[in-house]
Amino acid sequence: MMKRNVHEKIMPQTHKKKGNENKNVKKSTRFLITINVLGSAGPLRFLVNEDDLVAAVIDVALKSYAREGRLPVLGLDPNKFLLYCANAGSDALSPWEKIGSQGRRNFVLCKKQVQPQMTEARSEIIAQKGSGWKAWLNKSFSFKILSH
Repeated sequence: MMKRNVHEKIMPQTHKKKGNENKNVKKSTRFLITINVLGSAGPLRFLVNEDDLVAAVIDVALKSYAREGRLPVLGLDPNKFLLYCANAGSDALSPWEKIGSQGRRNFVLCKKQVQPQMTEARSEIIAQKGSGWKAWLNKSFSFKILSH
């Protein structure tokens, strides 16, 4: 009986072709990535192809997260999330970028910050309230005399 290493036990046996028949076929490299989700207890880990787009990776991460029943509930819309490289102080990755282009394996998934739109009515309300410290100062120095 011949001993096999762990890799040979896990990977199924494939038939090797003779000659250079597959010379022009480029295989996409698969690798394991780790995605930490802000507010979640532990990271997600799964295999991706180096040619997968960041948007597709975010989509798979959200579906995995939901399938595992993790909290907090995030939803399934990949357009509401950004993916960052964990150890790089850079901007979020572009959704149309290939995940393998960074050469990184650790990422952080964050929900996009929704900024309220400034409507005309809202800007008037803010203007009426006065600026922060001035309004506080005026309010602090206004004394009211209460009658008994």
